[in-house]
Order: sequence, then structure tokens, then C-alpha cells
Amino acid sequence: MTSTDTPPEDRRVSDLRTLRNHINGEFVDAKDGRTLPVVDPATGEAYATSPLSGPADVDAAMAAAAAAFPAWRDATPSVRQRLLLKVADAVEARAGELVDAECRDTGKPRAVTRTEEIVPMVDQLRFFAGAARLLEGRAAGEYAQGLTSIIRREPVGVCAQVAPWNYPMMTAVWKFAPAVAAGNTVVLKPSDTTPASTVLLTEIVGDVLAELGLPAGVLNVVCGDRETGRAMTEHEIPAMVAITGSVRAGVQVARSAAKDVKRVHLELGGKAPVVVFEDADIDKAVEGITVAGFFNAGQDCTAATRVLVHESIHDEFVAALAKSAAGTKTGHPDDDGVLFGPLNNPDQLAQVSGFVDRLPAHAMVEAGGHRVGDRGYFYAPTVVSGLRQDDEIIQNEVFGPVITVQKFSDEDQAVEYANGVEFALASSVWTRDHARAMRMSKRLDFGCVWLNTHMLLVAEMPHGGFKKSGYGKDLSVYGFEDYTRVKHVMSAL
Repeated sequence: MTSTDTPPEDRRVSDLRTLRNHINGEFVDAKDGRTLPVVDPATGEAYATSPLSGPADVDAAMAAAAAAFPAWRDATPSVRQRLLLKVADAVEARAGELVDAECRDTGKPRAVTRTEEIVPMVDQLRFFAGAARLLEGRAAGEYAQGLTSIIRREPVGVCAQVAPWNYPMMTAVWKFAPAVAAGNTVVLKPSDTTPASTVLLTEIVGDVLAELGLPAGVLNVVCGDRETGRAMTEHEIPAMVAITGSVRAGVQVARSAAKDVKRVHLELGGKAPVVVFEDADIDKAVEGITVAGFFNAGQDCTAATRVLVHESIHDEFVAALAKSAAGTKTGHPDDDGVLFGPLNNPDQLAQVSGFVDRLPAHAMVEAGGHRVGDRGYFYAPTVVSGLRQDDEIIQNEVFGPVITVQKFSDEDQAVEYANGVEFALASSVWTRDHARAMRMSKRLDFGCVWLNTHMLLVAEMPHGGFKKSGYGKDLSVYGFEDYTRVKHVMSAL
């Protein structure tokens, strides 16, 4: 919908909060005045508008980032560190505002958002602030007679980045913090359904840049839809494109970037196997999988939603998991005891409902399997058993609060089922047998293998996958180095 379309019946356009792009330190509307509604998924009602940016807006943001790049590239690591440390302090100080913005756009529970997103975000900003001063390369040396070689690590240039709607605030940090720490400048686009917290983050960064007398164009935010994102990734200025999104979006970005050989960083879908052996602590596994499967309404590419259980404990495990799911609450951000909120948008609700509605006859819904209420996009915590490896719901990413359960007979079959999907982002193994855990961690074809836990991420360790889950790493020194290029300098003695 644009600003000239009919708004929701119970809201007037004049009543809605207006979000704006942030380009070169200034808040600006889209040049042609077009807007998109921003909908609260807990109510299904529009509460704000954001710019529907076009090529002219993207041009302006890219020009600002390009103009800021030479000075930011030449800033010392200590300056970059100081920026990110001050941003971390500001995020901590304005946590309440950020939580309000995030929860209004996503419907997430407020208390969970503060502890599970704000706290890690601040830690991640401080980690990358430290990483800014630890750019490393091989030691200088003489590898040809009379000549000395050194390695320089340099920023790649302007980076175009696209963040998703499932963790808009935290993923924005994952994107801009390592890029800026390495000396790049950034144009970042949030999802069209969740722009508010990213716009606020950019305001925070902009204030710190101004306070320190640094170039305003280091970080720019452009709001819009898929076409806005396409204009960014196809633009001639960026040297690198980084997105978190669907496989479809990743393929489109890779194709468009190939035209002028841009570097590409892709964090795409997941279908995490959770392998539970007969010697596992069932109570601990059920508790961990319930949280890791339903957290954020299952809208997480690492979510523990594809459980593989040894046949000897299958029935006991399914009964315990179904009971745990039935006791898990979904509700509005301010409700007490809520683990997760609504799905992000009506299309996502339709997608999740469709997977359950199309279940084959041999599948059994053990818990949930239905929408909750008639307002907003809530879906009940759901457990489905009796599934086979080639079923649609096993092979494709549901991205909702639905946990599937399959049974396996031995370790080889567990590995076959676990690896038998197109995604390869995350996995976990639940067993008391250390040797088995080590064998499984080697055999599982996933970028992360958790042992007797699931979904925990730390700033120091990389997050990224293989196969159709993409390539490149978020977090850690590996994520930081993804935003650098390596130059060899050879000098005669």
C-alpha cells in the first residue's frame, strides 16, 4: 500500500507514526513520497508508515557511503573501536526504546527481547569494537632473495546489507558492526515489515558519529520492499553485498552480484536436525528442544524443529514433548509467562498453516496444529509425529512454531536422515556417550553442531552454514575478516 491507498478502516494515515530513511546523518522521506504500512502482528493493524524507497533514494545513500569511505577507511582502529563502544553504551542506555520498537514490529515478548537480544547485541558491539584493533595477517618475511613480503588487510569498500524480519534489531548489529569495525561504510535495508528498530539503531549510531566528529555517511538506512533491495544489490557502488534471508533471495542476490563480480555474503535458510539417542536425558532434551523449537515462534533458521529420536525411546519422548508444547504459551508482548509472540505477517501465518493442513495421512498432530485467536497472527505450539524423510514438512523450512519428530534405528540412519535435506546451517546431538558425540559432530554436515544444548550463540564463535544455507560467517573473527580484503606488498631490500 502507498500513502495514496485506503488505510485500514480503524486508522487514519494522519494517526500513524512516520518512519524515515537515515542518509548521511539526516532523516529523509522517499524522494517520490511513497510509503508502506508497518503492521503490528499482535493486532494485524497498521501503526506506522515507512518509506518505499526507489532508485533515487538508493543512489543518495550509496553516494553518502562512498563519500564517507575514504576518511573512514583511513581512520585508525582505535577510532573505530571508540565508535562501537560508544554505540554499545548508547544501546544499553536506550534499551527500553529499542525493545518497544522491536516488539511493536514483531510482537515478541518484552522481557525475553530485553534479555535475549539487547544483552547479546551490546556484547556483540563490544566484541567487534575489540576486533577492530586485531586485524592480523602473516608475519612479514623474505620469500624471494632480496625481497620482503608483507600482508595488508583492508576494508572492501561500501557494503550493501539486507536484514530479515525475524531478528531485525540484532541482525542489523551482526551486519553493520563487523563491516564498520573493518573500515567499511554501509547502506543497510531492514525488512519492509520490521523497519522501526533499525531506524532507531541508525539514529543512535548517527548521534555517536556526530559526537565524535566522524563522517555521517558511515552507516545509512534505506527502507523499502524487495525492489528496493534489488536496487541496492544491483547498484554499481557497493563492493560487497550481505544478506540474511531466504534461499530464493540469496540466489537472486548472487546472480545480480555476479554481473560486476561483487563479493557476496549469504546467511540463508535452515532445517536443523536434533538427534536424540536412547541414552539422552529425556527431561533435559525435551526442555531444551521446547525452548529452541518454539522461541521466536520458530522463526529462526537454527530452530530445533526437526527432531530425530531413537526408536527405543520414541513414544516416551513424543508424549513428553507434546505435554511440554501444550504447556507453552504464546501471547501479546506484555502478557506474563509468554515464550513467543505472533508470526510476523499474514503470509507467514498462511505458510505455517499450509504445512500443517497438507500433512500426509500417516502424520499425527500430537499438540497444537491451529491458529490462536482471530486477531493478530498467533499459531499454537505444535508437535507432529509419524513423519517420513521425504515428507514436505521434513524437507522444507516451515519457519514457525512446529516441531516434527521422526524415529531412527541406529547411528548411520540418524546421520542419513539428518544430512538428507538441502540446508546445512545448524544441528544438535543429545547423548551421554562422548565418543558418539564426537563421531556425530564430524559426520553431521552443518555449520554448527551443539552437544546436549541447542541455539546458543556467542560473539566469539562463527554462525554460518553450508549447502543452501549459504556461505560466509556472522559473528566472531571469521565474520569480521569477511569484510576485509587481503593485499600482498613486496619490497626490495
